[in-house]
Amino acid sequence: MKSLTNLYRIGRGPSSSHTIGPERAAKFFKEKHPEADGFTVTLYGSLAKTGKGHMTDAVIRQTFAPVPSEILFDTEADETGFYHPNAMDMHAYKGGEEIEKIRVYSIGGGEIIVDGTEYVAPPEVYYENSFEEIAAYCEEHDIRIWEYVERMEGPHIWDYLEEVWTQMKRTIKEGLKAEGVLAGGLGVQRKAAFLYNQYHMDESSETKENRIVCSYAFAVGEQNASNGTVVTAPTCGAAGVVPAVLYYWQKKRGVPERDILHALATGGIIGNIIKTNASISGAECGCQAEIGTACCMASAGLAEICGMSLDQIEYAAEVSMEHMLGLTCDPIDGLVQIPCIERNAVAAMRSINAISLANFLTHTRKISFDMVVKTMYETGKDIKSHYRETSEGGLAKHYCE
Repeated sequence: MKSLTNLYRIGRGPSSSHTIGPERAAKFFKEKHPEADGFTVTLYGSLAKTGKGHMTDAVIRQTFAPVPSEILFDTEADETGFYHPNAMDMHAYKGGEEIEKIRVYSIGGGEIIVDGTEYVAPPEVYYENSFEEIAAYCEEHDIRIWEYVERMEGPHIWDYLEEVWTQMKRTIKEGLKAEGVLAGGLGVQRKAAFLYNQYHMDESSETKENRIVCSYAFAVGEQNASNGTVVTAPTCGAAGVVPAVLYYWQKKRGVPERDILHALATGGIIGNIIKTNASISGAECGCQAEIGTACCMASAGLAEICGMSLDQIEYAAEVSMEHMLGLTCDPIDGLVQIPCIERNAVAAMRSINAISLANFLTHTRKISFDMVVKTMYETGKDIKSHYRETSEGGLAKHYCE
């Protein structure tokens, strides 16, 4: 598995696969051809079908600027043989002549794969690729998952995760201050500040927890939808779950920063396992791959903060994904607003609920985390393309009727 620095990425929303990935691809191609006086990019799959709503064309033009670029949306292409649905062909020109054409895949979480070039993939940092293997290593050496991360990555990983956590908190705080209507045409009103400030004297502790956690998740989701800076955890569209849960727990329990970083490391390993053995891309496996993974990461991180055992951490992550199976990705008008923002809030609360189940029921479980990851991937492949970030089915279809 690769470094957690490839999972947690700081960048501008609204979509890691539609903005951060294409931005990285355009930077790569522009730096490779500084002599080019023009670029053309053809988008395929969900990049073509929801790229306008996700501002894919805008971020590509901004990246190539001041060199002019033309963005084409091919929604009818035969994707047979594509490595991943999120494909784009990039052409560089000089004096009207084509210099080079490459194909790039945006595979989720801001990660890209460049086909047919000398692009070097990030190095493998972890030798273990499943929870079973990682748990066996941790048990053999009598260490926790965060200590395993430090052994594999080196102590510098804490500086990076500190930067990640700083940005997560900053995004929440910015989102709680912002008001108004999100751009895009749906007229979605920002709700984070409203939720956060709806305090009542007779409010129960349970209601308050729900309100505050959801306000944090809404804050990140709304910042993401407005092209703000977020941390992929594991993607932009699911960026609100992990920070909402960890920030709430820190504020409620006074959790030290060090323990939060350990939680991010533990949750990151869970996300890495899913990314390695399945997918974190909504275009490939539906929203279960994004929100489902985020829910797993948040519950595992929270389990670490609570000092739970390896088995309990696994159960918390497993139950989080098990009940996300089949969740479709159907953003209305291709915007990362409805139902994406609310899903972050729901998943954040679900991850907290998973901790309670893990605390009491771990010894009764029948399903392993690795099994549910495999199941999620197979389920995602079976979901019709209409329900995989194309905005051609589900809520996106019926909202237009």
